[in-house]
Amino acid sequence: MIYITQSVAKIREEIANAALNAGRKPEDITLLAASKTRSAEEIQTAIAAGITAVGENRAQELVEKYTQGAYDGAALHFIGKLQSNKAKYLVGRVDMIQSVDSERLCQTISRLAVDRGVTQKILMEVNIGHEPGKAGVLPEDAFSLCERIGQMPGVLLCGLMAIPPAEEDPKPYFYEMRKLFEKMAQMQGPQFSVLSMGMSGDFADAIAEGSTLIRIGTALFGDRPAAKPKEAQF
Repeated sequence: MIYITQSVAKIREEIANAALNAGRKPEDITLLAASKTRSAEEIQTAIAAGITAVGENRAQELVEKYTQGAYDGAALHFIGKLQSNKAKYLVGRVDMIQSVDSERLCQTISRLAVDRGVTQKILMEVNIGHEPGKAGVLPEDAFSLCERIGQMPGVLLCGLMAIPPAEEDPKPYFYEMRKLFEKMAQMQGPQFSVLSMGMSGDFADAIAEGSTLIRIGTALFGDRPAAKPKEAQF
């Protein structure tokens, strides 16, 4: 596990360099460990090395590792595509759901949050590349969805999340996300402060365009293990 500890330190240094080059403060950028397929022991090693936020992509995997104490000591985010029928496993259990991209999903989260007496923090996922079949609200629809979310009890919209097209230069998309974030922030309160963008291969560019939270998996934990046989779903 020494590799993970060393990787956290290395990535912290790279974050600091990218932030300073952009005229920003390194402490204003959250390093989130994307822990898909990673064991509870690996996650705990990362937390012991200073990771303060962990993100999971799958509801079933999150629940299994949650019961193992994998996330103890860090904020827990859900960062994968979320179906409405899986929201019941997350609301009130995770600190933030980053992948809200429809009114229907947000209504489900709102209802569950009210029933459970909690306020669920969320981010709106934006399909900044207009990619067919990809999760995320289209940029031109983001403002109207933001207004509807503002009318729902039990949810707190804290910012935006995006993943640029995989085979293209991410910098123009990060720029467009920053402009969208700044415009929406003018309509929101001080809680609208999170711009989640940037992963292992492009986080320096994301930081240059104002990202406040980067999601790092491979660069932190190493290559993912071979896929296991598909397990039964919820």
